[in-house]
Amino acid sequence: MSGFIEGEDRNQATLFPDRLDDYVAEDSAVGVIDVFIEELDIPGLGFKTEASDTGRPGYQPSTMLKIYVYGYLNRVQSSGRLEREAQRNVEMMWLVGRLAPDFKTISDFRKDNGEAIRLVCREFVMLCKQLNLLTKALVAIDGSKFKAVNNRDRNVTRAKMKRRLAEVEASIDRYLDQLASADQAAPAEDNTQRLEDKVAALKEQMAVKV
Repeated sequence: MSGFIEGEDRNQATLFPDRLDDYVAEDSAVGVIDVFIEELDIPGLGFKTEASDTGRPGYQPSTMLKIYVYGYLNRVQSSGRLEREAQRNVEMMWLVGRLAPDFKTISDFRKDNGEAIRLVCREFVMLCKQLNLLTKALVAIDGSKFKAVNNRDRNVTRAKMKRRLAEVEASIDRYLDQLASADQAAPAEDNTQRLEDKVAALKEQMAVKV
């Protein structure tokens, strides 16, 4: 007994809940993203929806869109980071059904569908504002200021909506530009050394210091 609270043995088998639902809060933003994307007319927005007849099947455009809208909402600013979020983030796992596209697939989808992604993100933000959903997160993204009490009939003018729309579009443009810059600057993937080798090398270095 060490006198401290001890964690569980990593090698011991445990019975986690069978459903990812049990790990995601009822008021999580991923629920809003999921409903929004599933209700979209994906073909009508210009996304490629025909499955390949040969080779490895691709991912549904709706799956890729969920990754991008989640990334936009949470400011995940590179395809590599989006890939890692899909592998380790429980909310993202729930959102995309535990699918984990690699960073090149994510990056290529943006290159091929940049304008359509921009439109989807814009509609998502504007709909959430209209329905007063995810207000705090959206304020953090686009910098808009909201009064505690707001009579829509009196305060929401055509000019104000035009200004807000311009702010949203500018925010989305910045996000997609950041993704493009990060992807362009990302080094080539290193497959020559496995993680186990790196951990072993770290242990050796730590042993020398001790």
